[in-house]
Amino acid sequence: MASRTARSLRHEYELFVEQEIENYKESIPRAAILAIGDEAATKLSGEAQFVLTELLLLEEVDRIIFRRLRLPKYDTWRRRRLKLHEEMRRPEHWGLSKDDALVRTIGRVDRTARAGGGHVLVAGEIAQRSALFLAANGCDVTAVESEEESVRRVMEAAIQAGLTERVHAVTAELTQWTPEEPLQAVVCSHSALNHLTVRERARVLQVLQSATADGGVHLVETILAGNSEIDELRATYLGWDVSVETVRGDTQVFLARKELASPRVSH
Repeated sequence: MASRTARSLRHEYELFVEQEIENYKESIPRAAILAIGDEAATKLSGEAQFVLTELLLLEEVDRIIFRRLRLPKYDTWRRRRLKLHEEMRRPEHWGLSKDDALVRTIGRVDRTARAGGGHVLVAGEIAQRSALFLAANGCDVTAVESEEESVRRVMEAAIQAGLTERVHAVTAELTQWTPEEPLQAVVCSHSALNHLTVRERARVLQVLQSATADGGVHLVETILAGNSEIDELRATYLGWDVSVETVRGDTQVFLARKELASPRVSH
């Protein structure tokens, strides 16, 4: 286990360095990039043991930028990352509270995820925050977003948080996406469903329900109080344990838990 964690952290560090260097390259004008290239070529030409190649030049450019940005070496970064991992498990780190439905259901999701019993799907405007919080608490998370820019933001945030091992982002509409593995939880904002037709919503939710393991949880967040779609959701989740919670006065959260299958009685 320790070896796997170490390899994971090393991989996260390499992604972190790569992202920081690429962000720097995109932030400066072309002339500045060319100047760094000239600096790299001058340095390498003075080292007789090397034959100057494009690959060596690119690597030296990255080393120069690494020094300019004063990026931490792996051991320093690792100490900071392990400390941050503990902080990221706290809901407050992601702007959540201990009373949020998502937080109160994480215990069961976390234990099942660690046992390899399923994954979590997140979708809609809450995808980034929910995905990172769940991943920080040990869940494997797939974030489905219709906009490529939203997917990019989720993955950049996952890289910064060191959670790319557990966060996977997909550019797709919910109507086009089908789970490839059992789901332990589904968390989506109302906006992810609201633009669909009644028939499309029913079909999407039926697919997600079928893919959800017994005892799994579905959360639909930020529904305006009094919205008729609460009744529509209730009708869609017949046979599930359903509750509706009011949050922040004018919004509600729809929570449904799939019943556990009855144990077989042997004769």
